[in-house]
Amino acid sequence: MSNYTRTLFCAGFGGQGVMVLGQLVAYGAIKEGKYVTWLPSYGPEMRGGTANCGVTVSDKEIGSPFVTKPDVVVALNQPSLDKYEKSVKSGGTLIYNSDMAKYAPSRDDIKVVPVEASQIAGSLENERAVNIVILGVVIAMSDFISDDTAREIIKQKLGARKPEFLESNMKAYELGRKIGLSN
Repeated sequence: MSNYTRTLFCAGFGGQGVMVLGQLVAYGAIKEGKYVTWLPSYGPEMRGGTANCGVTVSDKEIGSPFVTKPDVVVALNQPSLDKYEKSVKSGGTLIYNSDMAKYAPSRDDIKVVPVEASQIAGSLENERAVNIVILGVVIAMSDFISDDTAREIIKQKLGARKPEFLESNMKAYELGRKIGLSN
């Protein structure tokens, strides 16, 4: 695992679980003994405003928490997709919620993965699981953390807080993971 560094940038409206998505990856990486930074940023409006976070996972100390050319960008809404699509590193991955954003292909040097995350979360009667669907896609398509670690972290962090949603969160993760594995 020499010289391993991966960066993730997640953006969306406040209240879409953008921060939790980044935190789950960060907690998982800490659990796996990696160096981690998680840097949140909120728009002035909080809920309903824009929110984003950058996560860096590495096998060595991290010099700066700022993520400028991410390996993976997650966009949960149109403004985030429009704003951050250009920042994806060449050869990187753009994952977006196709229920909330439409993508007009402008790059051929990145992998673009549309995910009907709102529909999937709705089908599980857990509208707030959009971020967990996307987490499944991210984990399946990258090497931030292992699948086993991701499942453990969901149980630890989300199961403890809202046990009534644990089953639907695990289903959301699994459905997202299937999408990621098929891309």
